[in-house]
Amino acid sequence: METIKVGLIGFGTIGAGVAKILIGKQDQITKATGRQIELVKICDKDLTSDRSIDLPSGVLTDNLSEILDNPDISIAIELIGGLEPARSFVLNLMKAGKNVITANKALLANHGAELFSAARSLNRTIAFEAAVCGGIPIISSIGTALQANRIESIKAICNGTSNFILSQMEEKGTDYQSAVREAQLLGYAEANPSMDVDGTDATQKLAILAQLAFGAEVDWKSISKAGINCVDAVDIRFAKELSYRIRLIASAQQSPNGLELNVSPTLVPESSPLAQVKDAFNAVQIIGDSVGQVFYQGLGAGQHPTASAVCSDVIDTVLGRTAITFKTLKLWNDQNEKVVIKDPLTIYGRSYLRFCVKDQPGVLAEIASIFGKCNISIAAMIQREEPALDHCVQMIIMTHAAPEGQLRQAVEIIAQFPFVHGTPIRLSVQD
Repeated sequence: METIKVGLIGFGTIGAGVAKILIGKQDQITKATGRQIELVKICDKDLTSDRSIDLPSGVLTDNLSEILDNPDISIAIELIGGLEPARSFVLNLMKAGKNVITANKALLANHGAELFSAARSLNRTIAFEAAVCGGIPIISSIGTALQANRIESIKAICNGTSNFILSQMEEKGTDYQSAVREAQLLGYAEANPSMDVDGTDATQKLAILAQLAFGAEVDWKSISKAGINCVDAVDIRFAKELSYRIRLIASAQQSPNGLELNVSPTLVPESSPLAQVKDAFNAVQIIGDSVGQVFYQGLGAGQHPTASAVCSDVIDTVLGRTAITFKTLKLWNDQNEKVVIKDPLTIYGRSYLRFCVKDQPGVLAEIASIFGKCNISIAAMIQREEPALDHCVQMIIMTHAAPEGQLRQAVEIIAQFPFVHGTPIRLSVQD
């Protein structure tokens, strides 16, 4: 029986999970591939920490050359994260004749064009199922199972940390900071959770999904984004009163004038499938012109789900499936049709707005007049009599659909009024 030798770079939480599967389920993987898969080298700077796995002698090393210069290793798994040295490692591994598997969405979002170009010129492959939505097989689904469809839209909850925080605030009445600390204690959030809570992580994943589904080469930094760090417990309460729940939604939508891309905390109807996604789970809702709506849900992060996705890439690479699909993926490919990315300021959408205003006559009329001047129609309004900070009250306004540029203009003008306290809060609304 042919033996396929694998090298692993990065022996943290996910790396340890991968090692446990490749070593502990070797018989199962052999049946699936018809080959013996052998994890022969693991490279990491930390050689002493306990990962709760017994490795054969000589497998763990801190010398990358033991993987890079070993001609018997044909598959290398990169799990160190970050941009450098991950970028250099991946390039050098492919130059050394190895196919690469990675879970590094930041690397792909920032250097995908360079890495995919190098892979094609070197006749190598890059597999990355674990880079988006952890254990949900969304990359293979879009890249293969839905190929007969013209994808019309993608709406995704693709950051488990943010979803966990929002769930804590929704179900337990926890304030934002306390929910963040709970996420950190449980290992869902990093010591510095900024990339999760400010929308960066979800935006990088959306850029990859938009390329895969639509062939749209887009700089993730150009995508309009907002994070959950603006959401307060009062917003959770008002959303519930209006029969909505708040979720961080990454959205890609085909329109006659181009592809609409957006990441923002969004009010979704409480009866919708996305509203039912709680805790650290991820979900992806796709509409295709032939299949209609399909919905994927599962754990988006954590050792076991992510390791499962990495090992599925190992199996696909061994069986040659990755080599077949890699050639046809709509990712950084010169043969892709140019996709027009719609100007975010021209995208129509509904908004939830919360203003903390002085409890005095004429305030509502002043605010309503600005919406009228900006051609924005008000769908509903809630104002509570109970006083807030500095004798202010909370005013909630739900708008009808209007261009993003006009909504921003209206909010900027209203924020300057002397009767408005603090920064207005604006969330998207999905119906």
